[in-house]
Amino acid sequence: MDLETLRGVSELSDPIERARVLSRLIAEEQGLVAEAAKMRRQAIAEARDSGMSLEDVGTRLGVSPGRISQMRKGPSARAPEEPTVHAHGEPSARVPEEPMALAPGEPTARATGGSSAHAPGGSALRASGGSAVRAPKVLVRRALPTDPAVRASASLFLAEAERQGVTPGRRMLYVGPEPAGDQVAACLRVEPGAEVIARRKMMTADGVPVRVATSYFRADLFAGTRLAEPGFVKPSLQSALVALGHTFGRAEENLTARPPTPFEYETLELEPGEWVVQVLRAGYSDEDVPVHVLETICAANRHVFPIGQVSGHDEF
Repeated sequence: MDLETLRGVSELSDPIERARVLSRLIAEEQGLVAEAAKMRRQAIAEARDSGMSLEDVGTRLGVSPGRISQMRKGPSARAPEEPTVHAHGEPSARVPEEPMALAPGEPTARATGGSSAHAPGGSALRASGGSAVRAPKVLVRRALPTDPAVRASASLFLAEAERQGVTPGRRMLYVGPEPAGDQVAACLRVEPGAEVIARRKMMTADGVPVRVATSYFRADLFAGTRLAEPGFVKPSLQSALVALGHTFGRAEENLTARPPTPFEYETLELEPGEWVVQVLRAGYSDEDVPVHVLETICAANRHVFPIGQVSGHDEF
């Protein structure tokens, strides 16, 4: 995308057509950013293989060694940019400097060789013996409100997948402190940008990425506990919260559909133009203390969301 192209689009008289063309250009640009980030990581890896230290590479590029370390791994250890929400409530994707990358060894639905390959309709292509093979499309369910029996299990996603007959997978992406975005801060009743504890993981179904789920906890309540330690909490987060003296009181769940951020686009291996569904669940103790906020980013075309009414209050 260049300035001349944008000027040409700005002259389209039909505002809907203008918006449609701009949406397509933005999606294409995000794909280019993701590919450029991969190429940059490869270039840094080649420089390191040649014997250059992080300090040497940083000096040549004019950035710190810490930034080089982040570039070469992809900033999966930190939070993705939160989508910008306009005053009238419409979300738009904010583009960070570099989208997050999956770590080596995570099963993906991309073709090998450094470039992504997708088929129409949301089915990804895999590399097999030098030829592309269409991977089956995966559709998983995410019930709203969350079934208490499922919520009390060792893993919400694993329990859901077992019921649905799909093979689940999950991998922890990051555990540690990070600044709270506006939505999470409001749920936890802290100031935006305040340090909170994040536990971020990715879920796959039959080898296809379907969700990125992040649990957020107030640092003043949970810093120094096992919720701030790396790895999965066993037997479950729920049991850990109870062991720390918190009794469940109520929860609020909100669902929002929006375009993906570059991190979400890359990690979930989305097609250009695909959206995500964000489910934000805030859990409060019986003393109305915000204990746990779970943000689940779902690949929209890989999910169905059954909605249940409260028993005894159904109407036609």
